[in-house]
Amino acid sequence: MTDWLGMASAPREPPPELKQRVLARALAPRREPVWQLAAAAGLVLAVAGGAWAVVTVQRLSIERGQLAARVSALQDTLSLIRSPATHVVQIPVATNGRVGAVTIFADTASHRWLVTCHGLSPNQPGQAYQIWFITEQGMKSAAVMPMDSPHPMVLALDMPGGGVRVMGAGQGCDPGAGRR
Repeated sequence: MTDWLGMASAPREPPPELKQRVLARALAPRREPVWQLAAAAGLVLAVAGGAWAVVTVQRLSIERGQLAARVSALQDTLSLIRSPATHVVQIPVATNGRVGAVTIFADTASHRWLVTCHGLSPNQPGQAYQIWFITEQGMKSAAVMPMDSPHPMVLALDMPGGGVRVMGAGQGCDPGAGRR
């Protein structure tokens, strides 16, 4: 069948060393150059490091914002406590056999109160403590305090506006306040 080419040569057997070289090369483990492996490892490390850096910066940014808010609140609290126009009133409170206290730092210059509650019994479900401003025009709700743990509570309150004179404070338990 190869006659028609006219010039086809007869097949020859390759030399035995050629066959051994081809088989040895085919069966030999392939080795990538070291620089390619190093470049791939470096790329993986760079991507992983970049992702870690982005996540860390985002987390730290959130933490920084939270800490800045806390510092601002503490500075506000401290300025209210240290104001020369601040009067302090401590009211002993007995709840469920526990003796605690409500302390009011009333700043007459800024018309704000800082109220701290220590040692009060936690509310029953659906209940909350309530602080009232006693004014010339009657009682005005100042704050509802759902105390669900025995830990102290701190509230900053603005006094009623409109020229209403605050003459005192009252505290009670509102059985429906926890559902609001």
